[in-house]
Amino acid sequence: MTVYIIDNLIHRSNGVKKSYCLFFCILLLSFCGLLVWGSDQANPIRWRDLLRQSDPWYGSKEAVRMADNLLLFQRSSGGWPKNTDMTRVLSEKDRADLLKNKTQIDSTIDNGATTTEIRYLARVYTATKEKRFRKGFIKGLDYLLAAQYDNGGWPQFYPLKGGYSNHITFNDNAMIRVMEVLRDITRQKTDFTFVEETYRTKATTALEKGINCIVKCQIKIDGTLTAWCAQHDEHTFEPRKARTYELPSLSGSESVGIVRFLMGIETPTPEIVSAIESAVAWFDGPAKLTGIRIVNKSIPPTQQEAGGRPYDRLVVSDPTAPPLWARFYEIGTNRPFFCSRDGVKKYDIAEISQERRTGYSWYGDYAADLLEKDYPFWTKQGKK
Repeated sequence: MTVYIIDNLIHRSNGVKKSYCLFFCILLLSFCGLLVWGSDQANPIRWRDLLRQSDPWYGSKEAVRMADNLLLFQRSSGGWPKNTDMTRVLSEKDRADLLKNKTQIDSTIDNGATTTEIRYLARVYTATKEKRFRKGFIKGLDYLLAAQYDNGGWPQFYPLKGGYSNHITFNDNAMIRVMEVLRDITRQKTDFTFVEETYRTKATTALEKGINCIVKCQIKIDGTLTAWCAQHDEHTFEPRKARTYELPSLSGSESVGIVRFLMGIETPTPEIVSAIESAVAWFDGPAKLTGIRIVNKSIPPTQQEAGGRPYDRLVVSDPTAPPLWARFYEIGTNRPFFCSRDGVKKYDIAEISQERRTGYSWYGDYAADLLEKDYPFWTKQGKK
């Protein structure tokens, strides 16, 4: 389009000197170039896509810029805060503020924090060999190792903040993400070939402790192993509550990630095999919900609660629907349950607030691929 406009300006100058026309065209091209450059700078790679780029990209100027951002956001503890977009272009004031905030106690493994940054720094260091990125990576790895409890679990925040965040945290796959990083280090995966033997040994020890913790946390009902809670007591391994609507339960979501991790163990012990098979039997048995479908129905503003969404979420009967799994199951009965922010357990999603019905993942196809693909593949490998 720009070329078309320039061509017309030059050929239809109607007596205006072409030199002036050419000068104007050069200015126009420069302006368009600035617009494109500004657009690229204003819209860098999104945070959620940070680890989805091709290998050569991690050696680019843009990748290095973002890696330097990560170093600024890294806390003195070695970890990073959560829910923070670290890809944006930083101003001088941003940089000064981040340097002042280095000692903040908000480092966490929740919502992919710290493990994402560690993986990213490893990739950029592998591509560039810039020592500052290796240093930031090691500092982050030291953070993960220091945060682990002696019993093998990881809390949500470290340094500890108190409350439910001190519990061993499987919620949103936090602990599993940490263990996946450590396992990739022990196996010298492509991004981690630079890690020295000393740290691979530390990672191996931490992994062994973590696996023992997972096995100890698996909930047994009437002598039968089932699944896991989203968080467990850091001393007794008992299932524990988190937020008011996250009561002690058997988790239909987080337990899937735990089983997948255990399936990735190259030489599983009989204890680990039992943990896997028991959890799979639970998913394929009492936890599987059939004959229902979840639908969203638009509602008028008058029916929308504060904080709710412009629709309601309903459970309808549908014999043809694929199986679903609930986020929470009552321990001992395997009944799905739901909660509003008042923490009162309900067995029908229609009985909780519209704000919570639409603002939380109560149902999902969580275990579908686990049962249809992952477990059959695992059994074929002869690991059971």
